Amino acid sequence: MNNLLLLTGMSGSGKSTAFKILEDLGYDCVDNLPVPLLKSFMDLMANDPMQKKKVAVGIDIRSGEKLSHLKNILDELEQDGKKCTILYLDADDQTLVRRYKETRRVHPLSGNERVEESIKEERTATEFLKEKADYIIDTSHLLTRELKAELKKIFVDDQSYKNMNILVLSFGFKYGIPQDADLVFDVRFLPNPFYIKELRPHNGNEPEIRNYVMQFPEANTFLEKTEDLLRFLIPNYIKEGKNSLVIAIGCTGGRHRSVTLANEIYGRLMKDDSMFGLKIEHRDIDKDKKIGK
Repeated sequence: MNNLLLLTGMSGSGKSTAFKILEDLGYDCVDNLPVPLLKSFMDLMANDPMQKKKVAVGIDIRSGEKLSHLKNILDELEQDGKKCTILYLDADDQTLVRRYKETRRVHPLSGNERVEESIKEERTATEFLKEKADYIIDTSHLLTRELKAELKKIFVDDQSYKNMNILVLSFGFKYGIPQDADLVFDVRFLPNPFYIKELRPHNGNEPEIRNYVMQFPEANTFLEKTEDLLRFLIPNYIKEGKNSLVIAIGCTGGRHRSVTLANEIYGRLMKDDSMFGLKIEHRDIDKDKKIGK
């Protein structure tokens, strides 16, 4: 890996947090480096015999119109054998909008435009960087400690990284379909343990519910057909450059059937996790807890 890391990506995707993590990992960090200075900066590093630490520089939409010049500069550097490693941080639009609303920060491109329009404009402006990126990390569902683990895996442990991250998510239809879901499966066709008094307090992570749900042939048929579909879709999503996939499994309350089947799908996908990163989350598992009692 090259000594110079170019950290870029969408505003609100966690670049500031990533810089702090990289500093803790031993990087010298320079944020918002002017685009015209990148070549001189790399020459300075190459000609400094004392420069042994790895360096991370940040260039993104804050560069304004000069960002468009970066593509030619990167091409020239690559022709001169001075290619830098590019890390692109991303998140889905809904997550970015939510983060801006929570922090009340102003998007770099915001004038009188809505944040949604600024995000769309930024995606267009930074698309060439995403295409050239060596690593793409989608932070939509990452906690800070998880982002730190991913960066450590890549830049310290030198482990292979999967640009496709998959989240298997259980949910309850009564609480709404997850807005960021790419694929939604409805498992309300299976008998509901909620209506069996002794099963109601339990959830799909417990053997009582799993054994009940999985006793039905329809549950196993659903898993086989869904697994077959996912094994077809995932490699094609990866081939097309998709870097985040949310597979949502829903039942009525998100506590019993959806949790069980999400766990089963997660377990089956784990066999192929060399192709992608994999997480599981049960969004609504505790929302009917009091009712269950």
